[in-house]
Amino acid sequence: MADSVKKEKTSKPSFFKGLKVEFKKIVWPDKDSLLKQSIAVVCISIVLGAVIAILDFAMQYGVDFLTSL
Repeated sequence: MADSVKKEKTSKPSFFKGLKVEFKKIVWPDKDSLLKQSIAVVCISIVLGAVIAILDFAMQYGVDFLTSL
């Protein structure tokens, strides 16, 4: 019974052909959208860096105050 069932090789698509197909599905943003998103990322990074710096200085002051007692 197993002899009557033929195993046929299924051709696997190559990695690079699949990669090419996937790259065709990518939708790249236009210049205006890219510029707005880049500016937003830079601004948020600067604000978050400032908040972290302020918290760091405050905690450093607090630790220095407690160790000087």
